Amino acid sequence: MADQDYYAILGITRSANADEIKKAYRRMAKKYHPDQNRDDKTAESKFKDVQKAYEVLSDAKKRTQYDQYGQAGVGEFVDTGDKKYYQWGTDSTIEYDDLQDLLNAFGGQRSNSRASVFEQIFGNRGQRSQARPRTPSPPARGQDVERRVRLTFEQSIRGATVDIGRTAANGKRETISVTIPPNVKDGQRIRLRGKGGGGQSPGDLFIVCDVQPHPYFNREGADILLDVPVSLTEAALGAKVEVPTLDGRITVTVPPGTPGGTKLRLRGRGLKDNGSTGDQYVVVRIVPPKKLSASQEARLRELAEELDENPRGDAPWQKAETKT
Repeated sequence: MADQDYYAILGITRSANADEIKKAYRRMAKKYHPDQNRDDKTAESKFKDVQKAYEVLSDAKKRTQYDQYGQAGVGEFVDTGDKKYYQWGTDSTIEYDDLQDLLNAFGGQRSNSRASVFEQIFGNRGQRSQARPRTPSPPARGQDVERRVRLTFEQSIRGATVDIGRTAANGKRETISVTIPPNVKDGQRIRLRGKGGGGQSPGDLFIVCDVQPHPYFNREGADILLDVPVSLTEAALGAKVEVPTLDGRITVTVPPGTPGGTKLRLRGRGLKDNGSTGDQYVVVRIVPPKKLSASQEARLRELAEELDENPRGDAPWQKAETKT
């Protein structure tokens, strides 16, 4: 199967910087989010492709390996207990022993490092690399180990169980299930005592949570913020607007005369944190008409003259100039 083009999936060029990648992810995740495309059976698959593309391109090391070797460079080793294999893409796998045979054919040594595997096979532009044999050294006694785990926004607020591969005290690879508690924050560390490196007295394993941004929710402490577009007439006359929350959609009342930037509070719709519950804030973003007919424009001008309003009359700089 041909490699997926993660840059094309996000709609960016290969020279895109970190901010451009994040903005593209938000745009495409919002476009294909299942909640926004309930009648499109392909949306969920496209949404997962967007998530995977962002996971790789937002990580500098993974992005470099993807640029060099495609999806094969950002696969992972999997140990099921009965079998070990390397997998990448959607359905590409190679058994561990077969991979080692391939490495040996290239003069390489056994290694569980993805980077070393592909350097030995594909290094020097496809020429046989002169990889030097290396003997892996055992982890230091009592050594602490850190592993980063990527979580979706939903996983970070509701909790999740993730599988982590580690080397046990007897030197064998094993997979352990780690429970991520609800409401973890980006960068938060979870400590697992005795699951790090070492022999009879192993160190600790620290799980570092990398929380991916949500397509439209933003988090501030225990509060959730949501930008909601509102038309000019809805803001002026008031309206009932349906908005998403963490627990489903509800209807919010926009009072007449609501200015842009107003935060409408939905009490108790935030996160539970330290014994209290946060709120959700609907941030009103007024969207003016993109195109007016001649008659509509004339009526708006007539209304503006009739209202004769100066919204900048009480602006702080106006008051400062008056005093001087």
